[in-house]
Amino acid sequence: MAELNGKPVTLDELEALALTNYGHFTSMRMEDGTIRGLSLHMDRLVRDCQLVFGVELDRGRILNYIRKAVEGVEGAAGIRVTIYDPAIDMGRPSDAKDPHVLVNLRPAGAMPPPPLVAKSFTFTRDSAAVKHIGLHSQLRVRREAQLAGFDDALFVEPDGRVSEGGTWNLGFVDQDGTVIWPDAPVLPGTTMLLLQSLDAPKQVTAPVQLADVPTMAAAFATNTTIGVRSLSALDDVQFSQDHPVLAALREGYAGIPGDRL
Repeated sequence: MAELNGKPVTLDELEALALTNYGHFTSMRMEDGTIRGLSLHMDRLVRDCQLVFGVELDRGRILNYIRKAVEGVEGAAGIRVTIYDPAIDMGRPSDAKDPHVLVNLRPAGAMPPPPLVAKSFTFTRDSAAVKHIGLHSQLRVRREAQLAGFDDALFVEPDGRVSEGGTWNLGFVDQDGTVIWPDAPVLPGTTMLLLQSLDAPKQVTAPVQLADVPTMAAAFATNTTIGVRSLSALDDVQFSQDHPVLAALREGYAGIPGDRL
């Protein structure tokens, strides 16, 4: 189901989203009426709305629309909140200053999914810090990875620094058991931020060159949908899938209480 500003969305209202594709979003996982990092998701929507539309978004308004959309929903569910202006004109995007709130619900998958096999590509997302809806370029690279026999793409900066995956943040575990978050242009994922708030294991943010990858003991992908998903391989480099630090991250993440809607 989908609601726009708390009412069932019409095809006419969705037309701008399909044909113009200008806006931003966040995706959340609800479990028994709670969402981990709910405040972080609200922060993202407010911050990105300023960047994309130059408009201050009201948190209470968003939360009311989400609460209405999930009324009566039990167990786990995926929630996507998309911010866009149905009246946008492709020739005058600067006039789009009335962002609406689209809430979609979908089934939530099991966590974590099976290990991931990724292929590296030299690529940087446009406006990497914004979770925008312009997904063509990263889905194109994901498609290329899948056609080559991999599950997904991993992005590498022109200077050789690894950054992030198609729709996920990336972390490594070095030989000493320290979690290393790549220092590169990436989306500040809510799950990544929650994991970084854990007291253990030890974590740092530092540049990781593609040439450094073979020295790592483990690697993982993370976002709201997948939690902590191990990488079994990047290109031809194999990783441990049962490293104790990965188990510690999953346990720590599961122990973070959700915020009730």
